[in-house]
Amino acid sequence: MVEFNYVKEFIEQPIKKNWELNALSDYKGITYTYADVAKKIHHLHTIFRSWDLQRGDKVALIGRNNANWGINYLATISYGAVIVPILPDFLPTEMHNIVNHSDSVMLFIDETIWENLSVDQMPNLKAIFSVNRFELLNSWDESCRNSYLSNLSSMEDEITALSPDRVSYTEISNAELAVISYTSGTTGFSKGVMLSHNSLAANIDYARNNMHLVARDSIVSFLPLAHAFGCAFEFLFPFAMGCHISFLTKIPSPPIILEAFAAVRPRLVLTVPLVIEKIFKKQIQPKIETPIMKVLLRIPLLNKLIFKKINEKLSNAFGGNFHEIVIGGAALNSDVERFLRKIKFKYTVGYGMTECGPLISYAGWKVNPMGSCGRVINYLEVKIDSSDPQNEAGEILVRGENVMMGYYKNPEATEKTIRDGWLYTGDLGVTDKNGFIHIRGRSKSMILGPSGQNIYPEEIEARLNNLPIVQESLVLLEKGRLVGLIYPDFESMKQHGILPQELEPVLEDYRKEVNKHLPQYSQIAKLVVHNQEFEKTPKKSIKRFKYQYSDN
Repeated sequence: MVEFNYVKEFIEQPIKKNWELNALSDYKGITYTYADVAKKIHHLHTIFRSWDLQRGDKVALIGRNNANWGINYLATISYGAVIVPILPDFLPTEMHNIVNHSDSVMLFIDETIWENLSVDQMPNLKAIFSVNRFELLNSWDESCRNSYLSNLSSMEDEITALSPDRVSYTEISNAELAVISYTSGTTGFSKGVMLSHNSLAANIDYARNNMHLVARDSIVSFLPLAHAFGCAFEFLFPFAMGCHISFLTKIPSPPIILEAFAAVRPRLVLTVPLVIEKIFKKQIQPKIETPIMKVLLRIPLLNKLIFKKINEKLSNAFGGNFHEIVIGGAALNSDVERFLRKIKFKYTVGYGMTECGPLISYAGWKVNPMGSCGRVINYLEVKIDSSDPQNEAGEILVRGENVMMGYYKNPEATEKTIRDGWLYTGDLGVTDKNGFIHIRGRSKSMILGPSGQNIYPEEIEARLNNLPIVQESLVLLEKGRLVGLIYPDFESMKQHGILPQELEPVLEDYRKEVNKHLPQYSQIAKLVVHNQEFEKTPKKSIKRFKYQYSDN
């Protein structure tokens, strides 16, 4: 067990130590000090008591990144309840499903999202509150409502008198459940990852000893807070260090992200490969591939000056004040990585998964070798399921303090993933002689969306495979868009009177219909006919790595 109590060490103490400092801001919006955060947590704890929220009860949270989202999160776990963060991009049916599957009894939600949900579809909820204003939207218990109203005056007096020495949260064991993080919203695929306070403590303690933030440092939060990567390292870790976190409240397109970086000038940047790769492709690659530049880059000394200038320009794009950029969530394009090495850009690549809350391995930019995602963190052990771990790729297995407690109400999935104490990651890799992990492939098929969303192609394929003339399908990411390969059901085509030359327009109609039931980030750009059955493993799973769609 981690020696630091999560709530006391990483929520209560930062509030006490940094009372007057800025804590959370909405970019171009409101700013809260650590004192303001404490007062709002007190307000939410009063709401929890009024509705008789018990230790271990589940509280669902739906909304885009903003300061009040963060305060809801901190208030819930410091009370001893369990937070259930839900991606705001999920469809209403998926949100209903997660609220119900998680046994949530309270819901905090963005009011614009609430307009599309149905109270009747979430019968276990006691109350629904606005995530932005903490105001009651709906409740079925008049006595709880009256209790809250009667507590308002005393609560206001308590908040006015609140000071650092009066901030004291319940002692909560690190062994207790803190978060249920859903990797998907669809009923047949929902898996709620149970993370303990110990998992959060291990991640944050490792980060503070290795990622070098201090009080008053600035951070931009744009990765989805409902996912473990963004939540842990753009929010929980910097909050624990007394930093000032600015949340992008809009959908984080690259121009908006870069504008915020320029204004905030963050000390640490967390990002996904797509952001780096887009900047490289649009701003750098066209310039270095001109005929004259190709000649100049072959001239010794001159090329070093050019690389230095490019490094400065790229660094300034991220605010010019960071000591490191940490890339995670997916593999970084090897061509992009080689170029970043040439210009001596201060980046590193880490490795993790939700089931570890999320960090598995990391190393700073000065020591992390090309193609590596770092060394296993001190709270974990790692082994490669291979007879020759340095030369023959095998599945990466980990065990230790920050591994999940299991999947909520899904013992079968838990038993498949955790065996003999080891978490089977589903990723393939090797370790070099110095202990650095090099991922060689992903046996799991998750695709990272444009803003860090998890896209599970099996869910989309399940919808496609239900169409009358589709025998099987395969969804791939090609050139930044999702493409569906379709192996037709030729017998069904005959039955429906569909000729081969009529197949493409029929598939286009199917594509539009399927997209109506998918979030924007996981919609299909194109369906392509694949005239042969997909190659399969002995277990009859499609060998995804064998297929790559081409426009040619």
